[in-house]
Amino acid sequence: MYPGKYATQHADRAAFIMATSGEAMTYAELERRSNQLAHVLRAQGLKRLDHYSVFMENNKHFIETCVAGERTGLYYTCINCYLTAGELAYILNNSESQLLITSMACFEVAREALLECPRVALCLVVGGGAELEGQAGTAIVRDYEMALASQIVTPVADEVQGTPMLYSSGTTGRPKGVLRPLPEVPPSQGIALNALLQQLWQCEEGMVYLSPAPLYHSAPLANVSMVIRNGGTAIIMEHFDPAQYLALVERYRVTHSQLVPTMFSRMLKLPSDIRARHDLSSLRIAIHAAAPCPPQVKEQMIEWWGPIIHEYYGATEALGFTACNSAQWLAHRGTVGRVLFGDLHILDDQMQPMPKGVPGEIWFKTASPFVYYNDPERTALTCSPDGSMTTVGDIGYVDDDGFLHLTDRSTYMIISGGVNIYPQECENLLISHPKVADAAVFGVPNQDLGEEVKAVVQVVPGVVSGPELARELMDYCAAHLARQKCPRTIDFSEQLPRSPTGKLYKRKLRDPFWVGHASRIV
Repeated sequence: MYPGKYATQHADRAAFIMATSGEAMTYAELERRSNQLAHVLRAQGLKRLDHYSVFMENNKHFIETCVAGERTGLYYTCINCYLTAGELAYILNNSESQLLITSMACFEVAREALLECPRVALCLVVGGGAELEGQAGTAIVRDYEMALASQIVTPVADEVQGTPMLYSSGTTGRPKGVLRPLPEVPPSQGIALNALLQQLWQCEEGMVYLSPAPLYHSAPLANVSMVIRNGGTAIIMEHFDPAQYLALVERYRVTHSQLVPTMFSRMLKLPSDIRARHDLSSLRIAIHAAAPCPPQVKEQMIEWWGPIIHEYYGATEALGFTACNSAQWLAHRGTVGRVLFGDLHILDDQMQPMPKGVPGEIWFKTASPFVYYNDPERTALTCSPDGSMTTVGDIGYVDDDGFLHLTDRSTYMIISGGVNIYPQECENLLISHPKVADAAVFGVPNQDLGEEVKAVVQVVPGVVSGPELARELMDYCAAHLARQKCPRTIDFSEQLPRSPTGKLYKRKLRDPFWVGHASRIV
């Protein structure tokens, strides 16, 4: 994200508009404010390749907090604003963030987390006011506006390209920070990968992009970045609402958007009169990713919106990238596209190539090198024995025309509404409950979300299982985990299936819920 020449050539053009509040920020204002924050970062001692974090909901100031990092050579981490204090503290510590930017809506969680984060020296609070200033743990707490007001509006003397370091959910344990090499180039130059995406999705000056998802996710953040670098206007929804989405397309003559399949599903379920009420003819590109799209949902969307729907498959790690347009998808129903970068291999358990049409684990000779920050062991686990290839554990096959199809996951990561959820954390929490002897957590089909979180629990002897205990355990999870990670339902089993060595045969629990589905990805 870098306003660049548009801050002078189109100073009064809206860089973005908040969908519900109507608050807008021009390119000139974005330039001034991001420069002021850049000076705050430098004054705090952050130098190139240092880290800071952003923990807040979609709001008018989110974008500028990222632009400041892009022009100071810093790694900035945008964090899920629904995390608990403990989850937030882990990411702040693991990322070695020296500064945290949050909002009043998230401040209570942030303040509790900061008690465990001695490295964070400054916490800036959007909407805090002077009366908020004080201390949380070792961090000085300051009102965001007051911190910016004391700084000049011209660029820092040593402007250099920065980039996000976002966290990717794993299948077990804690989330992982995805660190990519950061070349020492001017911020106007940008990142090479974005140039490919801009060409693929026909980004151009003056485009109007509708962003319906939280900006702490990698894809929405990347797309808004491309809009800013092309002098367009981003319409940022504070929360997704299907009827409001359609109204915004008509109101702002939106040309581009990226969604997740859950959003498609919810719009398709609107009453027919609401679906037909709005003029959507301005839409030229509608992209979806983050979770597999049910074929029937995609067919209905193409019928409704026309052949403007594009799909891609990738990961925060950017191991490789596949994509397809509507015509290609209709000719290869269910595909996630052909490889555009990265060298794709479908391999068996012995790392041998699988024939066309036969599923195996998806590996890439990585097009974009990365490591998991401060975690060499987990970096090594994603690599082939010779270190030449990496994987995120998905299973799929390539058809005769070179189109990739996903069929399963070798891990048990759950994708619910486009959000990656790793079950081990919930399992560990459930097992800590005094009435639980053993627990398994996995994804089961959900027509709206793709998957939902389910738990199967083995209670300790003498405890009565049933609806009351299920509610107690769900409340227990809700008190310790972000809501997306909590089970929606809990079943009970007398004995969970484990091997003599203690290995849990989770597939035996999960597979019955997927009977009748063509794949274990809805």
